[in-house]
Order: sequence, then structure tokens, then C-alpha cells
Amino acid sequence: MIHKLKYFTVTLALFLALGMFLERPAYAYVDPGSSLLVFQSISAMITGALFYFRRRLKALITRTPVNPANTREK
Repeated sequence: MIHKLKYFTVTLALFLALGMFLERPAYAYVDPGSSLLVFQSISAMITGALFYFRRRLKALITRTPVNPANTREK
């Protein structure tokens, strides 16, 4: 597990370093509303995942009472 974490960290650092040192000037315009579109997409994905897994999340949060199977109240 630690080996995989080291491999991931080194790979991520390499990509970041290459991205910083090999960047070229961009001759383009980025609309300020584009970041809002990205934010909306990410929040929609998170909300959708929470809605899809709502029963499992509820089961993790709530506790069910423990009832022994052999005892019956009369």
C-alpha cells in the first residue's frame, strides 16, 4: 500500500513539474462564467452521488436496536 502511495505521489509531482516548466502562453479568452459552470457540474455530481447512495449513508449514520431472537414478550 505504501509503495502505491509513493508511486502516486512521485507521478503527481512529475506531472505538476512538467506542467509548470513546459507551459506555453495561451492566446485565448476564458469567460468568467466558465468557472461557475465547472463548479455547478462538480456540485451536481456530488449531489447525485449522495442521492444515489442515500440508503447506505443513512444505514451508516443510524443505529438499529438489537433484539435477541430467542426472547419474546408475552
